[in-house]
Formats: sequence, C-alpha cells, structure tokens
Amino acid sequence: MSGTLYAIGTGPGAADLITVRGARILGILDILYAPAGRKGGDSLSLSIVSEYLSHRVEIKSRHFPMSLNEAEKNAAWDTVAEEMAADAASGKRVGFITLGDAMLYSTWVFLLARLQHRVAIEIIPGVTSFACIAARAQVPLAMENQSLAVMACTDNDEALEQALLTHDCVVLMKVYGRFARIQALLRRLDLLDHALLMADASLPQEQCFRALGDMAADRVLPYFSTVLVNKRWPAQSA
Repeated sequence: MSGTLYAIGTGPGAADLITVRGARILGILDILYAPAGRKGGDSLSLSIVSEYLSHRVEIKSRHFPMSLNEAEKNAAWDTVAEEMAADAASGKRVGFITLGDAMLYSTWVFLLARLQHRVAIEIIPGVTSFACIAARAQVPLAMENQSLAVMACTDNDEALEQALLTHDCVVLMKVYGRFARIQALLRRLDLLDHALLMADASLPQEQCFRALGDMAADRVLPYFSTVLVNKRWPAQSA
C-alpha cells in the first residue's frame, strides 16, 4: 500500500490566506514535514498552519541549509527526500509545507525533482507574496496587454535592468541585504515613483514603504521584503 505526498503552499503569512483545499488536506495528514531555516529553529510555515492540523499528526521539522555549498544542500535534500518517500511508501498521507506557493522559489521544487514518478504527489498552490502585496497596497500587477516579470535580486544588475526596461510591472523578490543596490538601479531608471516595498506582508508587523527614494540606502529591512514596480501606476497615488 502506498500513500500520497502533498506539497502545500501556506501563502504569505496570515493563517487565513491558506486555501480551503490546503486547510482540508492539512487536517487529514499522518505526517507533516516542516522546513526550518536553521537547526533547532522555529518554522514560520508551521506556525501558520498549526490551527489546521489534527492532534494525531506527526510533525517532522527538517533543516534545509541556506548555503552556497551545493554538496551540503544536495545532501540535505537527498536525505529528506528519501525519508519522505519511505513514509509515503508505507501508506502514510505525508505533507510538506512551504511559504507562498510551492512552485515559486521554493525548497519543495528540489524535493520534487527527487520524488517525481516515485510516489503519488499532489501539489496545492498557495497565495504568492507578491499577489498579497499587490492586494494590500492596491497596486495592480498587470492590466490588459501589460507584461509581468518576477525576478530574484540575487540576479545580476544587467538582468534586473533588462526586466525593468522590458516589462510594465516587475516584482523584485529577495530584496533583503540588497536594498541599496536596488534603490540605485530604480533611481537610475527613474522608476522610484512607481515602486513600493512591502515587508512581512499580511503579518501583524507588516510594513509598506512608498517613497523608496527617501529611505536610507543602508536601512536594515526584514528578511521577507519585496519590491513591486508598475511603470503605469504611480506607487504613491495608491
């Protein structure tokens, strides 16, 4: 007898932004894998879903190193993938939770590459951080024939500049630790008036900044910080 492996996007942070389907699946799991940013650390995604879990679910918190060492990361993914495969093969309903959507900048994708075609898998989409930010800030992501690009600020300046020049709206994710560079790029392209930054979207400590040009370049921002640029929609008028 084989079970099913569910990858569940938990959304941007607020517990009530989980999908109805995601909440229902969370309630029937036998085992739940929760990623932790550091060994022995808390899992934000687990805190988001806790109210939807049954009292009988077994929770397995697993650390996925945020490292440039590929061998270290691959070893962690290999180990957890084998453990999850064994749990599913024993007939268990196994869940893996991840912030936002499971198929966007998610650790889950690396597990999927190792587990696909080995076990039954169902992926449940989640609300992305930038969809939440657009709604909270009341700034559209795209209208009519406009184009949208989603970029990681870990990319080089040339790629980010090309996206900003080519597309009507650009989402810049992974801003943490890179704000000075992004601010300078937006200033050079005369896009500061069309950009906003939101940190910890949907959480109690949410912050929204609409005058990015006035912010100190060395300002320390929360880890979950994203910039939204819409060239057809002035950020400060929203």
